[in-house]
This record gives sequence, C-alpha cells and structure tokens, in this order.
Amino acid sequence: MKKIVIIGGGFAGALAAKKLENENFNVVLIDTKDYFEFTPGILRTIVKPNHIKRIQVLHKDYLNKAKVIIGEVIDISDKNILVKVNGKKKRISFNYLVISSGSDYDSPIKEKNLVISSRTDILRKSYKKVCRAKNILIIGGGIVGTELAAEIATHYKNKNITIVHSKPYLMERQNDKSRKYAENFLKKIGVKMVFNENAVKKDGRDYVTDKGTRIKTDLALFCTGITPNFEFMKRNFSHHLNEKNQVKVNSFLQLENHRNIFAAGDITAIDEEKLAQNAEKQGRVAARNIINLENGRNLKEYKSRPRVMVISLGKWDGIITYKNIALTGIIPGILKTLIELKTMFRYKF
Repeated sequence: MKKIVIIGGGFAGALAAKKLENENFNVVLIDTKDYFEFTPGILRTIVKPNHIKRIQVLHKDYLNKAKVIIGEVIDISDKNILVKVNGKKKRISFNYLVISSGSDYDSPIKEKNLVISSRTDILRKSYKKVCRAKNILIIGGGIVGTELAAEIATHYKNKNITIVHSKPYLMERQNDKSRKYAENFLKKIGVKMVFNENAVKKDGRDYVTDKGTRIKTDLALFCTGITPNFEFMKRNFSHHLNEKNQVKVNSFLQLENHRNIFAAGDITAIDEEKLAQNAEKQGRVAARNIINLENGRNLKEYKSRPRVMVISLGKWDGIITYKNIALTGIIPGILKTLIELKTMFRYKF
C-alpha cells in the first residue's frame, strides 16, 4: 500500500487526508496541532469565547483510517521527511508528499504547537483582554482587521476602536463598493480609521505612527498579513520557493521535477487571494491527482479564478463580493454563518 504524507492539517491538508484515506492508501497527517480549525470563525471567539466549540474538531475524530502525528516537520528530502515529535527526531518515508503547511498569523488568530485545550485557553484570555480594554488599536486594515473591528464594535458599545492602515483605504484589494461600504459601516458604529500611516513604536501603553500620530492604547491587535510556513524546505528545496518563500508549483500543483510531491493551500505561490475555499479546491485537486497517477489517468489542472468572497461585519451584516460586484447587508452576514456550519458539518458528522 502506497504511503502518502500530508504536512499540515488546515483547509487543504485536512480535506486531502479525508479524501485519500478511503482510496486504499496509507495516509499520514502531520500537524503541529491536534485539531482542524475553521480559521475565519476565530474572530468571533474573541467576543464570544464559547464559539470555539463550533469551529474546532480533533484530527482523530474526522479521520477514520489515516494516522495522525502531532509534531513539527524540520526537513524534507525526495524520499522522506524529518519530524520532531515530543523532542525526538524521526524520519518518515513516503511515496507521495502533500505540502500544505499553510501560513502563520499573529496570535490569537492563528497558533502553532498547541493542543485544543491550550488553544481554547489562549482565546479565552484574549476575550478577557478585550473585555477589560477601553481603547483598542487594530494594526492592519485588510479583510481580517476590518472584520475584527466590526466584531468588537458591534458586540461592545463602550470601546474606542482605532484601525491604523498603511494604505489609503480599507481592504485595498477589494472593489470600490465593498471598500466604501465597510468604511461607512465602521464609521457609523464609531470606529476611527487612520490611513497611510504605520504604527511603528510603542510609547508607554500608547502607539505612535511614523507620521507622529499618537493613539491611546490599552490593547493592540495585529492584523498585518500572513507569512508562509516554509522553514523545513530551506535546506533541500529552497530553489522551489519564490521571493515570498511560497512554494512554486505547476498547473497540476506538483513541484518541478517531482511528480510525487504536491503543494496546496496558503503555502503555494499561486497569485490569488489566500482563501479557505481556494485552499480546499487545491486540496481536492492534489488528492485527485495522486489518485490519477496511481491509476494511469490524466492529471487535473488547478485553475485559479476570481471567487465569491463573504466578508462579515459582525454577526448580522456583511459583504458578498465578486469581481466588481458587491452585495451588502444582512444576507452576507447570515451566509458567513452558513458557510461555517457547512464546513464543520463535513468534519463533525
């Protein structure tokens, strides 16, 4: 039986493992944490900590045949990987490898090297910090910073919330209607926005921008973007990384000159939004192509294209955006919740 090793249990890796374990393969999922998490739902846990129960599931609970190893991959070669488990190093060989190590983000939005109970504890502590803070600074006005500001501001009426963003407007990669709606929504609920400035230094409890703006701060939350988890590739596979340390792949999600090594999810160098739906699509394609290779079939191409995005602005408002189209109001807010329920239903039942 051929062995497939999957690095990372996020949207791409978890889905690939679930699909491949039923295809007569010996599947090994390696992750630094023992659970799958619906990351887009994390922002709500910062104001409603019990929400965490709805968006997490242990890997062992949704995988029936695959072996789960909780450890950190520190090196890979053409035939095996080196992983550290409980302080000890061990090599694991493979016939196929799926690199879906994902990306890192500032705490508490993402964490590594945690069991589910520790993750819950960290999120509860973040919730308590938000409860105590009167003046909250959000550094970064992309989608995550915008959604986080809306979650806090719609839940609490007595917080002074400020977003500092280095660009001239929020969510700069979105269309004009989406950006303007988000900005107007936040203004109406009292969120202050400082554009074209960077929060560069801390002065006591406050922050000062590169243009000298002082922002009173009891709590600062960083939403400045993702960084790929690529360290284990540096020794033998650095030539497969681009300037952003993302993995370069062909249209079938294979590494060049490695027909048995695939990459999927946030770690790939594919020029598109790093969305959960894109990661899942890549996970499906990588899994299908491994099956096709084993059965002598043609490989399936991954086609990157603009996709519908749902941006939440608290529980009851949001934006559905696609190319130059934007639908705003209560329907997107409800849809975001339905997407979360649908995704977690796949893993819990």
